Amino acid sequence: MTDPQKADLDAVVIGAGFAGIYMLHKLRDELGLTVRAFDKAGGIGGTWYWNRYPGAMSDTESFVYRYSFDEQMLQEWDWDTRYLNQPDILAYLQAVVDRHDLGRDIQLDTGIDSAVYDEANGVWTVTTDDGATVTARYVVTALGLLSRTNFPDITGRDSFEGTLVHTGAWPADLTTDGKRVGVIGTGSTGCQVICAVAKTAEHLTVFQRSAQYSVPSGNGPVSREYVDGCRSEYDRIWGQVKDSAVGFGFTESDVPAMSVSPEERRRVFQENWEIGNGFRFMFGTFSDIAVDEDANAAAADFIRSKIDEIVDDPETARKLKPTDLYAKRPLCNKDYYETYNRDNVTLVSIKENPIAEITPNGVRTADGVTHELDVLVFATGFDAVDGQYTRMDLRGRGGTTIQQHWKDGPTSYLGVATAGFPNMFMILGPNGPFSNIPPAIEIQVEMVFDLIRAAEGRSGVVEATGAAEDAWTETCREIADMTLFPKADSWIFGANIPGKKNAVMFYMAGLGNYRQKLVDVADAGYEGFDLEGAPASAQA
Repeated sequence: MTDPQKADLDAVVIGAGFAGIYMLHKLRDELGLTVRAFDKAGGIGGTWYWNRYPGAMSDTESFVYRYSFDEQMLQEWDWDTRYLNQPDILAYLQAVVDRHDLGRDIQLDTGIDSAVYDEANGVWTVTTDDGATVTARYVVTALGLLSRTNFPDITGRDSFEGTLVHTGAWPADLTTDGKRVGVIGTGSTGCQVICAVAKTAEHLTVFQRSAQYSVPSGNGPVSREYVDGCRSEYDRIWGQVKDSAVGFGFTESDVPAMSVSPEERRRVFQENWEIGNGFRFMFGTFSDIAVDEDANAAAADFIRSKIDEIVDDPETARKLKPTDLYAKRPLCNKDYYETYNRDNVTLVSIKENPIAEITPNGVRTADGVTHELDVLVFATGFDAVDGQYTRMDLRGRGGTTIQQHWKDGPTSYLGVATAGFPNMFMILGPNGPFSNIPPAIEIQVEMVFDLIRAAEGRSGVVEATGAAEDAWTETCREIADMTLFPKADSWIFGANIPGKKNAVMFYMAGLGNYRQKLVDVADAGYEGFDLEGAPASAQA
């Protein structure tokens, strides 16, 4: 029998992006545990390691797309644009790793195939993709929301003789300059790729399934005075971010859209259009765009009017105008609609003219036209939130798999734990906050740290109860149903994956409310968690 005190490690962290890096630091440097982080990538960074496509950048402003925990680094690390490009983010994360000497406990080029809980002995056996095993008392999954690529099986896909690539696995040496490029997909990633590739490709053909509401990003250089101003205000900035709804560094509106005149609504929309940022436009203009259909329609009408103003060709403008609710993840791009005025860009609406097949030379649409291509880009997104879990052999009490536990859709308690999987914690698990990612990660990592610290002082075992998980799932469903988001087909509910059951996967009442809930749970002695080492089912 295995003695949990003689496990190889105290904790295994799966993933070395924003979440895994901070979790490793907290457990190793502040709690004194022996920890190893694993990542299948050849470097740290998580999503920012893999997503090297042209135009890849954060759509959160630079001053809050970082950690808040290292106050000295907030004062020292520089930036010169409103948003961070992928290489900038990767360099920042590498600097954090180097600064805290975390690299010695990160094992790269090592995927995790399975994690199995030994109930009798209270340890997890973790198996890597090369067959090696390691035992640990705790496992923390820092897998990322958007990391398992969705590669639609389109007829003839494997026959294409050019370069076929998914944006989530972009080769470092791939260039689209001077080439005939096709892009399938117009979500956040697709729009970024389109704007970047159009500037240097011989020709770009965009295969659009769903027209998108996109507002300008407002990206551009920032001054030294601006950066110094952020640094001097960081105590206030982070306090506001962590108590706000979406955590993007602006104050959300408390004004209902229909409480002002049509002229005032248009003025506010125009002002925020000029400032830029998708979340600011949805949550900073008026308070009810995500919950009231009239307010939502006003915002949607404004964006559609901008498409008519910007796009020269009326038929292209018609194809670009969404007709559904403005209720997906809000997008922002620099010159997205303007891109379709370029002579080297063609828009194909595959709802009106579906893809019939991929051929050796390109993509043939239902009208019989073959769009000849050198590079075909799948910007088709990810099997979000639970996709990286269900690809693993992840087994809890009684050998129950995560697929069995989540047969009706992914669930959790507070987005960090799930019943029947003791001493396993998730960062950005299902039904965590719908918000800016780094502050949400910090809040969850700190909750997991507190839970493990509490367990260390008691039985060494912590597990969410089934009753708490069920109640949290229902809470998240009730909150989502108060919004308009469930009425739009979106990856937020798993609608982008054929055959995947739609499920609520986010807590949509705001980052500040979520943070307060965690405080309340902790103050109540970690209510909803069993810290006595008994099976959680017995506590439910």
